[in-house]
Amino acid sequence: MKDKHVTSVAIAVEDLGNSVISKEGALQEHKGFTKWRHNNVTMFVLAGISNMCAAAITNPVNVVKVRMQLDGALFSPQNQNYPGLIRGIIRVAKEENVLSLWKGTGAALLREASYSSIRMGAYEPLKKALGGDNPVHTPLWIKVTAGACAGVIGSAIANPTDVVMVRMQGPEQASLGGSSGHWKYRGTFHAFTSIAKQEGIRGLYRGLGPTMQRAALLNSVQVPSYDHTKHTLLNAGLMEEGILCHLASSMTAGLATALAISPVDLLRTRIMQQGIHADGSGVLYASSLDCLWKTLQVEGPRSLYKGFVPVWMRIGPHTVITFFIFEQLRKAFGINPL
Repeated sequence: MKDKHVTSVAIAVEDLGNSVISKEGALQEHKGFTKWRHNNVTMFVLAGISNMCAAAITNPVNVVKVRMQLDGALFSPQNQNYPGLIRGIIRVAKEENVLSLWKGTGAALLREASYSSIRMGAYEPLKKALGGDNPVHTPLWIKVTAGACAGVIGSAIANPTDVVMVRMQGPEQASLGGSSGHWKYRGTFHAFTSIAKQEGIRGLYRGLGPTMQRAALLNSVQVPSYDHTKHTLLNAGLMEEGILCHLASSMTAGLATALAISPVDLLRTRIMQQGIHADGSGVLYASSLDCLWKTLQVEGPRSLYKGFVPVWMRIGPHTVITFFIFEQLRKAFGINPL
């Protein structure tokens, strides 16, 4: 009888122990999920902040880039008002004012807060979902796929901010042939409401196709090339984790990105900026393919890289500033480097 009692007590103790272990396991699992969720949310926020800082600094170059991409659209190369980056900056400052170089900054910051928060914040979760758990030895194709998917999602959501930014950064004077709609907005909020009233929601999603194509290209090159270059340097023992490695990797990523996105960036700018008919259709282009075909026919293949220098001078420093701030913020918040 005594032995049966002892056995019952032992079984009860064992069950209690298993219950405690099970609860501790569940608690640890819950803590792990909470930490994962907290880190991911934090990364989205930090991605947005770092990109907003970069956008504010590089906005003047972006203004000139937009003007150069619109310059002489479907006309001969001689009809150019902005023949180069420096002369473009001087012309804007002289004919308008220096503050005009920061046109569209509000929309640009909203764009980075939405689009860039998603495209950079979602990159690592998507990469891990595709099997890239080890940052040191993740295959390049996983990085490229994760980057492209994150970019497409972000651009689809944030397209209205892109439309407003491009229109506000266009030239004040009406351009020949309808390449610019000669849009005049009092501010960012007025631009959003005016487009919605005059063109409907469709107007805010004008140029969505080339915008998503650009985002897929940009994010499949920029973030993965930074990630891959950095870990190649680290794995080869050429550099150690730190500021110099971050700068070298981001400079490489900036050049690669500029080369990849310039043609699509030009198409996006022209479609968003063009004048529109009463029925809402574009004056010059019906679609991104139509824009591509007409541009090649009239201006030639080289025109697809019109404004390449400001694209590079904008995306290069933007990439360097973004990743430098992003890595430092991750360090400050106790999150592992990218």
